[in-house]
Amino acid sequence: MSVATVLSAESLARIDREIAKYPADRRSSAVMSALAIAQQEKSWISEDIIEFVASYLDMPPIAVWEVATFYGMYNLEKPGQFKITICTNLPCALRGAEEAAEHLKKKLQIDFNQTSADGRFTLKEGECMGACVDAPVCIVNDRQMKSYMTPSNLDKLLDELKNR
Repeated sequence: MSVATVLSAESLARIDREIAKYPADRRSSAVMSALAIAQQEKSWISEDIIEFVASYLDMPPIAVWEVATFYGMYNLEKPGQFKITICTNLPCALRGAEEAAEHLKKKLQIDFNQTSADGRFTLKEGECMGACVDAPVCIVNDRQMKSYMTPSNLDKLLDELKNR
């Protein structure tokens, strides 16, 4: 598998910058960043990505699998165009996250860890996102946090995403 066929030169440069943050004999310390960068480019972590990251960081593939499967932020299956992760931890739950999650499930006709029939939306349940004061919160495509996600605000978000 050639480097060029797996990730873009831009992603490789970003991974190299992450590797440079650690001592030369600790390349593997950049594994989480490398996986996040690869996922940002490809939208998910395939077996090819796991194998590539392992090779690039001089790690056994199983060690990369251990990281990828331990943390919920990595997509091990291809998500929809828009991945919505809603926090259901206690502070968000106390401020309506359960109702918001049920609203999304009904509106999208899916459950957590499923993708809508049209392939546009994947719904995930997430752990604390560190924005309890803005509860309930969700993150779109691992990058864009949305606050105060009441059912009406979720409807606005879905409309916005559908029009992209």
